[in-house]
Amino acid sequence: MIDFYQLMGVSPSVTQGELKKAWRDKARQHHPDRGGDADEFAEISKAYEVLSDPHRRQVYDLARSIAMSV
Repeated sequence: MIDFYQLMGVSPSVTQGELKKAWRDKARQHHPDRGGDADEFAEISKAYEVLSDPHRRQVYDLARSIAMSV
């Protein structure tokens, strides 16, 4: 399981504003039009998509806590 928080370079207690800023920074770095890797950009976009939606983030956090306890 990919740790979206680690991928984005943020902590699990990140606010929506901080998350958006982190996504913008990562997107600029890894965007394919700027010489970045398309797969890396897709992973970053997926992480932001999940973490920016409160319901999906809650489900992800639950799955992440279960995966980390195993």
